[in-house]
Amino acid sequence: MSLIPATILTGFLGSGKTTLLKRVLTEAHGHKIAVIENEFGEENIDNEILVSDRDEQIIQMSNGCICCSIREDLRATLSDLAAKKRKGELDFERVVIETTGVADPGPVAQTFFMDDEIAEAFLLDAIVTLVDAKHAAQQLNDRVEAQRQVGFADQIFISKADLVDAESLDALQHRLKHMNPRAPQRVVHFGEVPIQEVFDLRGFNLNAKLDIDPDFLKADDHDHDHDHDHEHDDHDHDHDHGHHDHDHDGDHCDHPSHQHAHGHHHHHDDDVKSFVFRADRAFDPAKLEDFLGAIVNIYGPRMLRYKGVLWMKGTERKVIFQGVHQLMGSDLGPEWKAGEARVSKMVFIGIDLPRDILTQGLEQCLQS
Repeated sequence: MSLIPATILTGFLGSGKTTLLKRVLTEAHGHKIAVIENEFGEENIDNEILVSDRDEQIIQMSNGCICCSIREDLRATLSDLAAKKRKGELDFERVVIETTGVADPGPVAQTFFMDDEIAEAFLLDAIVTLVDAKHAAQQLNDRVEAQRQVGFADQIFISKADLVDAESLDALQHRLKHMNPRAPQRVVHFGEVPIQEVFDLRGFNLNAKLDIDPDFLKADDHDHDHDHDHEHDDHDHDHDHGHHDHDHDGDHCDHPSHQHAHGHHHHHDDDVKSFVFRADRAFDPAKLEDFLGAIVNIYGPRMLRYKGVLWMKGTERKVIFQGVHQLMGSDLGPEWKAGEARVSKMVFIGIDLPRDILTQGLEQCLQS
């Protein structure tokens, strides 16, 4: 039996997850989807859609979809669904997991890699994050969970954009891009998202494509400060978020590399930040493995998503690596083509990662 693709849907309360789920569960789109809800409550799918008695965890929909609530942990629920599918008791092709509004999607994602039984039945496809344009600035300022949801995303949908002015929307999009330059952003209305933009995004595939928003890499001739040096930085964000100083894990570091000429355009000092490392010299495999192993060991809980396509000494093929928190995997990709510029490109998205230490360490792993 082929692996069942799974999508994690995350976003703060009111961001439109329910609207999107309703669409997924009731539209005649031809997909048979199992939706796993973190809990039944007023924020979840409306009662007119779900008629459930208290004992039944799984509700069948008229269009072939099913919906189930998590009464125990996610692992047990996934295992139960896979077993019912194998026995022919349930018919579904994919799973959508809705996390609670304040959840960190990291542990949910890790379930798919750490548990052999789950990994043999399911394939994690992508983390989709909904952002409410009207309340996002406040939520991102006040709640590190909202920032984490953005940092983890493979795809960001911005809802309620019609409730804010163009300038605020532009500022929000820039802010999200700084936090996560690898997730495409799309403004959506009332959960009207084409199904193909939610499913089969292959966010966790180890492939040789590293999607980083091209604007993010513009105007950049050096290997530092990527995450501020793009052409849009002449927009002065008119909201000042600089004075909130949450010290989430005790060592909020103020990196010198952030205090450069463009700094005054970037008022909000979000805990979740991203940066890109590029190099045109090959990595020494043993040195890089040791360094990344040490970094993941120390900073793993603060590393949300990271990915790279690398030029390694000793192989003619690209090396692809990616990770979620402490879980890191790598694989050999396609061969470098004749005449193709050999460069390594990595993106790190995390909470207060010591960018200077990472940059220095990575540079020391390059061939001299």
